[in-house]
Amino acid sequence: MTDFDAFEALTFDCYGTLIDWERGILEALGPMLAAHGVVGGQADGVLERFARLESTIQAGSFLSYREVLAGVARGFGAELGFRPSAEEVAGFAGSVPSWPPFADTVDALRALALRYRLAVVSNVDDDLFAGTARQLGMTFDHVVTAQQLKSYKPATAHFDEALRRLGLPRDRVLHVAQSLFHDIAPAKALGFSCVWVNRRMGKARGGATAAASAEPDLEVPDLATLVALMGFDA
Repeated sequence: MTDFDAFEALTFDCYGTLIDWERGILEALGPMLAAHGVVGGQADGVLERFARLESTIQAGSFLSYREVLAGVARGFGAELGFRPSAEEVAGFAGSVPSWPPFADTVDALRALALRYRLAVVSNVDDDLFAGTARQLGMTFDHVVTAQQLKSYKPATAHFDEALRRLGLPRDRVLHVAQSLFHDIAPAKALGFSCVWVNRRMGKARGGATAAASAEPDLEVPDLATLVALMGFDA
């Protein structure tokens, strides 16, 4: 992929792509696990358990993302032999706005916004994303959430709605995401061009994202690399 001028808009996954959700998840779960004597576990094991619990809950009847995270917290307890308190469950479920951006995210978005319309397509609640948006320090042209659609990626409703709001054909939209499972696989199946931001490059295990196979049009390790390839610095 070299003709970035072919695109008028970029759609982004947020958590895992713009936001370091693995760090956020570990920092939010850590105190609860430690309080119940779960110590010494490997980070990858915690993240992989998160991925399995989250995807299983999201595959059922629709729940808000806050409710999904509450279910994840209770699932950790059920599998590891403890019962989290209501305060611990609520604390994890509401932790999303504190999850930090990657170091290159804010500058990259500012650079890309000079040339493209930017939209977010995210498996999140509106109020949780509002807290994240304050960390990102910018207003996106469109924000499509699971709460709005009552649907979670890898279902395709987010992508269909993004096209509708942008008013563009899919060949004028470039999708940028970290998750092969949630984003690259369904977006490619719909005919989108996709950039895989492989934030876990060099790591052997899958982390907080369920496993999937997909062939992106371009793979980069971070957003700074992408904007440099596009011809400007983040």
